[in-house]
Amino acid sequence: MDVGKRECCEATRQRAIDFLRRLSSSFDRSLRSLVCPSQDLNNTTRTMLRVWCCLLGVPASVWATVYFEDRFDAGIGERWVESKWKEEMGEWKYTAGEWFVDEAKAKGMQAATDMRFHAISAKLDEPATTVAKDLVLQFTVKHEKKDYAFCGGGYIKLLPGDVDPTTFGGDTPYAIMFGPDLCGYDISRIHVIFEHEGENLLKEEDVKLDYSDKDEYTHLYTLVLKKDGTFEVFFDQKSKSEGKVEDLWKFPKKEIKDPSKSKPADWVDEKKIPDPAAEKPEGYDDIPPEIPDPEAEKPEDWDDDEDGAWEPPTVDNPDYKGEWKAPMIDNPAYKGDWEHPMIPNPAYKPETYAKYPSLTTIGFELWTVNAGSIFDNILVTDDVDYANKMAAETWAVIKEGEKEAKDAWKKINDPPKDEDDEGEEDDEGEDEEDIDDDTGAKEEL
Repeated sequence: MDVGKRECCEATRQRAIDFLRRLSSSFDRSLRSLVCPSQDLNNTTRTMLRVWCCLLGVPASVWATVYFEDRFDAGIGERWVESKWKEEMGEWKYTAGEWFVDEAKAKGMQAATDMRFHAISAKLDEPATTVAKDLVLQFTVKHEKKDYAFCGGGYIKLLPGDVDPTTFGGDTPYAIMFGPDLCGYDISRIHVIFEHEGENLLKEEDVKLDYSDKDEYTHLYTLVLKKDGTFEVFFDQKSKSEGKVEDLWKFPKKEIKDPSKSKPADWVDEKKIPDPAAEKPEGYDDIPPEIPDPEAEKPEDWDDDEDGAWEPPTVDNPDYKGEWKAPMIDNPAYKGDWEHPMIPNPAYKPETYAKYPSLTTIGFELWTVNAGSIFDNILVTDDVDYANKMAAETWAVIKEGEKEAKDAWKKINDPPKDEDDEGEEDDEGEDEEDIDDDTGAKEEL
């Protein structure tokens, strides 16, 4: 190939690379739908395209399947439908709350009414699945009114089938429930609940939130369900729990106790027995538990005629050993602890645990004691890298400077009292104290 043709080919290749980079940088999601309709590609084709995209510098995120994504950049929108399953439902507002750094970035859906049920849902852009594919569920929550008495859930649900959004509520069957559950000092955990054969299974041990995790700022919650049956829960991109799904929820286990077997009636599982050769010492039962105090003396002013015969007080008898019991010895008939024989569990089907072929709907269904929680940056995908990329573009930006923004807001809206106000309050206190004195019922404060 001559120099001119080689330069022409290189220039063409470079233009293609530059074009794809610009396209992927600005339109990741559009590029994904144009270049990678993954459900229509066989494995060989997908692998070849991945290699070419890697060589051309196209980010791996274009390969993600995004079932649902909402950053609430333009309002709540028509895709979200409020439920009317209770007579009086709480209101949802589109807001960034009272304090924020970047209002546009921080805006989301706020559960805005105290002591009300809040329920809202949206259809996924396409059904999601946990069968033979990974699933990543991610969103942010800002419990803006969080204080020591705050009580409220912040969990999201993924639901299968045809869901009526107008009646979506606590009785609507769901597949996965995930997110924070906070109430006072006693309850602070991340819920991870899976439906299995009509039963909602809680994780056997809570995913605990540390004290420092429980504040009013924006936090990121991420659940990763792997196709190999493992999971991981992240809080602010830090791992909180991981393992095998079948081990940590009450799914049917691999083995069960054989129902046809029971411990033999003659099985001996007592390690120790009383020594049959031991004998109680002669006179053991004659030792009283108490004796007259040998140090006690009859008072000088005691009059036997008037006070009766003087008796010294009693004290514990140091020679009393309690009820006699034969010493224990090893039991010669001991057979050890009886172990129930195990058999394969016919209900053990790990290929069905947390495996849902078609998840169609996402929603929040909450009982809200304290209003003000803002939900934002909701994502359902099959790609952890894409979830991390979205987190970097949203949560990582929103959280920076939140504390300073809150402090500035409080300084304006909760100004410190000046000395004149404090003096007036002192005078009022003195007047009240005088009134109390006049009534003869002064109360100490």
